[in-house]
Amino acid sequence: MAEGTLLLVDDDRHVLDSMSSWLREQGYDVDTSADAENAKTKLDAKTYDLALIDIRLGNTDGFDLLAYCNQRHPNVTVTMITGYGTVEIGVEAIRAGAFDLLTKPLLDQELQLSIERALSQRQMLAENQNLKRQLDDRFGLENVVGHDARMNRIFEIIDSVADTRATILITGESGTGKSMIARAIHQRSARREKPFVEVACGALPETLLESELFGHVAGSFTGATGNKVGKFKQADKGTIFLDEIGTASPSMQVKLLRVLQDLQFEQVGGTETFTVDTRVILATNEDLSQAVDDGRFRQDLFYRINVINIELPALRERVSDIPLLAQHFLQKICEDVGKPSNGFTPEALEMLQRYSWPG
Repeated sequence: MAEGTLLLVDDDRHVLDSMSSWLREQGYDVDTSADAENAKTKLDAKTYDLALIDIRLGNTDGFDLLAYCNQRHPNVTVTMITGYGTVEIGVEAIRAGAFDLLTKPLLDQELQLSIERALSQRQMLAENQNLKRQLDDRFGLENVVGHDARMNRIFEIIDSVADTRATILITGESGTGKSMIARAIHQRSARREKPFVEVACGALPETLLESELFGHVAGSFTGATGNKVGKFKQADKGTIFLDEIGTASPSMQVKLLRVLQDLQFEQVGGTETFTVDTRVILATNEDLSQAVDDGRFRQDLFYRINVINIELPALRERVSDIPLLAQHFLQKICEDVGKPSNGFTPEALEMLQRYSWPG
């Protein structure tokens, strides 16, 4: 049986009765209205999946009701119906925001297919919105828990720099959440619909890191049997997050400096120059200023990446946030396993707050 809540709007009572009767037989929940004002009242009082609206409603234009749906009830899919369909009317209906235009007399199969397509698209959009909410929950600031004054300041910085093109350096000990902060910046930027690409620079030897970042052409080295698209290219129009940047070798630092300055690079073994529009966020648990003094890190690269610095405090430095974090993760775990959350005893929280939380 079909499922869906429909509103039929037509000033022809015979059409309303016959169409609604047939659709109810198919399993749809159907309401009817013979004029625009009554239809608006019903739209305001009930949630509909789909509205089928006749273009001519007595003295009222069905396009006015379509505009009302778009403005007041954007989640309602609208299909327009007309007894004098032309290409021009069809184009006008679609441009005005209608999902489809049907021409009378309506064939049962044609009506059924149009409704199925409309409801299918509505379900897909709902699933996409749900996925985006899940991503926001996972990677947005909603998942960065903390009331500590320093964390509140970091949240303010994230909001202020998210939509800039400036390079950002996130510093802090291992385990302070640098990757999560980088994702939060991306999710709150205008690039949120584009890729977020993360590279753990310290996990790869120099030869593989260059290929990973910039890609390679077939035959450029032993084992390069095909062309490879690098992470910078994958992150075009989006954000690339380079973690553990302090481990980069001197030669890799030179290549990174050029990319940051010009947003241009060549693949390993290639001659073609690629230009990308990529937001660069970097992170390290090292003291890069000391690395510059020691000659292990290029001073010009350090100045280039340290445009905006977000320093994350260690958990032991934000003891007041530990109860919040503990409750947050306990709640997540209980939701995952389907168990109720009973919280923590005062003794357990005190023990957690006394712990030094290394790494």
